[in-house]
Amino acid sequence: MARRKRKGRAVNGVLLLDKAAGITSNKALQEVKHLYRAAKAGHTGSLDPLATGMLPICLGEATKISAFLLDADKRYRVLCRLGITTTTGDADGDVVQSRDASGVTMKQVEQLVPDFSGSISQVPPMYSAVKHQGQRLYALAREGIEVERKPRTVQIHELLLHSLREGLLDLEVSCSKGTYVRTLVEDIGEALGCGAHVVELRRLSVGPFEGDMVTVEQLRAALEADEAGDFSSIDRFLKPIDSGISDWPDVHLDPDAAFYMRQGQPIQVPHAPTEGWVRIYDQSRFLGVGEIQDDGRVAPRRMIQASA
Repeated sequence: MARRKRKGRAVNGVLLLDKAAGITSNKALQEVKHLYRAAKAGHTGSLDPLATGMLPICLGEATKISAFLLDADKRYRVLCRLGITTTTGDADGDVVQSRDASGVTMKQVEQLVPDFSGSISQVPPMYSAVKHQGQRLYALAREGIEVERKPRTVQIHELLLHSLREGLLDLEVSCSKGTYVRTLVEDIGEALGCGAHVVELRRLSVGPFEGDMVTVEQLRAALEADEAGDFSSIDRFLKPIDSGISDWPDVHLDPDAAFYMRQGQPIQVPHAPTEGWVRIYDQSRFLGVGEIQDDGRVAPRRMIQASA
């Protein structure tokens, strides 16, 4: 059977989207894909509808590195309302309980920082995309069903306290993949004895990416002002495919080695790292990512098409 040709532009790169509040990550992805007329696109880990900020969107061949960005550390700025817990852990949910938080001081919060730093255990919230027997937890939660969830270990690299005013606690969190900021806020609220939920959440960084974001509105405006009509006005916002793994070690191949690597063969590369993942280049051109085998050779894992 002939393979059906994918419709759309063969555009490749990473867009650092500044997601707006009130829309899902998938909705934001589809809007970007439409504006770029991209044949292929994917995001790198959902943000809650309430949340804003960095949502890296991989277009074309860049989708081959999206899993690595999904696994990357993230940084968030979060505003928490003390004294009120909700069904979802954020302002989109219904109020479950209200307690007096007027006596909570910044010193009390500061004393909790060590307990919520480093390796901590979290129970995934019911309103999450975690699956239980093939069903998303949020789908079960919407039906009023609650199931037992196993705790997970996550890493809180840094927990900064910015302010506490009139029951609003302003935090900044640097954390590992899989961390639920809503759960972190709820747990801090319970430790303070008053409960808490997320009012505002903004993702500041993902892996090596920080700042330099663009909104859907900016993309639309650039397209409307594009006199050439060749998408150059928005293609300029795209980051190179390898920018998402710029903190990885790299190896550079001569033309012969690059040929065999493209054929899927592991290659012995002088002075290569002894373990882990690497970026692979033919002179200065990015070829893809590889992994160091036990015998020291670099094995190709996700190679980028030559035209990308």
